[in-house]
Amino acid sequence: MLHSVTEFILIGFSTFPHLQLMFFLLFLLMYLFTLLGNLLIMATVWREHSLHTPMYLFLCALSTSEVLYTFAIIPRMLADLLSTDRSISFRACASQMFFSFTFGFTHSFLLTVMGYDHYVAICHPLRYNVLMSPRGCACLVVWSWAGGSVMGLVVTSIIFHLPFCGPNVIHHFFCHVPPLVKLACGTEVQIVAMGVGLVCIAALLGCGLLILLSYAFIVAAILRIPSAEGRHKAFSTCASHLTVVVVHYGFASVIYLKPKGPQSLEGDTLMGITYTALTPFLSPIIFSLRNKELKEAVKKTFLSKLFLHRS
Repeated sequence: MLHSVTEFILIGFSTFPHLQLMFFLLFLLMYLFTLLGNLLIMATVWREHSLHTPMYLFLCALSTSEVLYTFAIIPRMLADLLSTDRSISFRACASQMFFSFTFGFTHSFLLTVMGYDHYVAICHPLRYNVLMSPRGCACLVVWSWAGGSVMGLVVTSIIFHLPFCGPNVIHHFFCHVPPLVKLACGTEVQIVAMGVGLVCIAALLGCGLLILLSYAFIVAAILRIPSAEGRHKAFSTCASHLTVVVVHYGFASVIYLKPKGPQSLEGDTLMGITYTALTPFLSPIIFSLRNKELKEAVKKTFLSKLFLHRS
């Protein structure tokens, strides 16, 4: 399909001209911390043999998807905060949308898989090694990445097959679906936009409902444990995952389930930041602080060696 638009202009932070340097420093620090936190988790799981279990395999895959998701969006956003030229080519915009949706949905699918892993561990402990065999876990990870790739490809293909006749100004800081749909021309735009929205919401709600179902069975099983110490130990294994799920779906619902109506550019930009920068920033903190086994492994593997080296 031919397009009269060959590039777009991202103006997400143009309404905050006096705050752009402050935003750059803030988001740069958050991005570096996100990278450091996730790479630390991945390296700890890789080096510590006691963590070579399905739960930490899924956590490694989750950290990988988070690193790639932020890499698809934030470096470009940081560059635009310091530049007066915020143009992005048609192909680069499509690539950014594909990768952001691929890694974003992979993240959601992996959170669902982790919920299933907790369900099997607590509700069917005697069958855990059979149900969560190394091959089965690898398949779950591969299917999560494949599902994310399919979602990214479907959404990006649909959006970028729409005709773009101009204008070419995207009222956002990255190539996101709603502001791009507003720039498309033609009679089918609203139908396509509704279809894409329903596909995204259905996928997110499907993952959310599966996680809720897993935790319904988990809570029922925990309440049947006779000792308070046993109940606390069982719930503590799920605490970090459950917290990340609440943060992830809480901010995702702000983006995808907000009521239709006139939205200011400032509001859309700030809401987008919560999901693209704040959620990945919080995730490694939550997993590191709420997971005692991982926290001890980080201290043993890296911090102790750092202090020994200094002494």
